[in-house]
Amino acid sequence: MSASTHPGSTPYYFVPAPSHYPVLLATGLFFVILGAAQWVNGHGWGKWSLLFGMVFWLTVLYRWFSTAIDEDRRGLYSQRVDNSFRWSMSWFIFSEVMFFAAFFGALFFARVITLPMLGNLDHQLLWPDFKAAWPTVLPGATGSPAGTVEPFVTMAPWPLPTLNTALLLTSGVTLTIAHHLLIANERRKCIFWMVVTVLLGITFLSVQAYEYIHAYRDLNLKLSSGVFGSTFFMLTGFHGFHVLVGMLMLAFVTARLVRGDFTPESHFGFEGAAWYWHFVDVVWLGLYIFVYWL
Repeated sequence: MSASTHPGSTPYYFVPAPSHYPVLLATGLFFVILGAAQWVNGHGWGKWSLLFGMVFWLTVLYRWFSTAIDEDRRGLYSQRVDNSFRWSMSWFIFSEVMFFAAFFGALFFARVITLPMLGNLDHQLLWPDFKAAWPTVLPGATGSPAGTVEPFVTMAPWPLPTLNTALLLTSGVTLTIAHHLLIANERRKCIFWMVVTVLLGITFLSVQAYEYIHAYRDLNLKLSSGVFGSTFFMLTGFHGFHVLVGMLMLAFVTARLVRGDFTPESHFGFEGAAWYWHFVDVVWLGLYIFVYWL
């Protein structure tokens, strides 16, 4: 059912009409998962299913978000709807916190529990060539005395990770400046600082792409480089994906600012994207300390 409204009025709580978007979104994700599973198992048609699913999925997302934005512009969202959006975004970010907590937990378990246990006296009798060292950079130190893991060099914190840390921290500052300018109704200045924030996000992703090329080509550091390689690429790779998502969110927010969607009093779309971006910043600080330095 749909909320009954009169021209110029805001419903107590807007209830949208039945929508076909959820089932269409699930259909797109089905083809994405099907294609990915078949592609990694050697079936060439899988990549086309994956491509079709991604295009279909993104198209549905675009239409769905466009509908929600149109409802907002028509004044159908009351303060109660705004509060529900805030709670929804808060729980979404909490789920992302748990997501990264699992990966940081895997790193902690490998370094603090598994390696010392495998290096104790009992295991030395069974596996005398094993070296309980971190980073696992020597043959045998990776839990592979037979040499199945090739020697590699770890990624140093300087200069690329430190540069990316500066980029992300700076982007958090520019985003905060843009937010305060929006509250002050300085739209043009706000748009400028949002563009700067988006460019900083793009630069971060470019530096990380170069870092991965450098790791594979010059350091022989790969996803297959034992537990160090798997945790390194798992943590930094998923974080890079979150930076990409956050950068796209900020880019769409900037486009909506240009269109004049937000006001100093009502701009949760901006705030939600800002929350997510600051979360990404905090996660990177953890990565910078525990992955690159310690």
